[in-house]
Amino acid sequence: MANTETSLKEAASIDGAIGAALVDYTSGMALGTIGGGKELDLNVAAAANTDVVRAKVRAMEMLGLNDEIEDILITLGRHYHLIRLLKGRGANGLFLYLALDKDRANLAMARHQLKKIENELEV
Repeated sequence: MANTETSLKEAASIDGAIGAALVDYTSGMALGTIGGGKELDLNVAAAANTDVVRAKVRAMEMLGLNDEIEDILITLGRHYHLIRLLKGRGANGLFLYLALDKDRANLAMARHQLKKIENELEV
């Protein structure tokens, strides 16, 4: 099992990664970040993407969908923003956020690697 720091380092090593964060969507706070810099403020992204997750959870409730969100993909002109809700012991209310450069990333591989990171993360 990997801790937060190790998991974020693994996420940052994904081809095309700009930055990654582990976020508590009940508070909107980033519990850990890596990368980002001038191009992307990960603390602002954590708070903003919390609103995205909350909106999708509300929409599912309103629609009566009895299902779980695996991930949420936001495609921009130059980036992919991938939000992976964590499941399992101690991970309720958390998500991994990964920003990728579209020109350097393989989205399918990034999703696969983020799922693997989720499975190894011990919160």
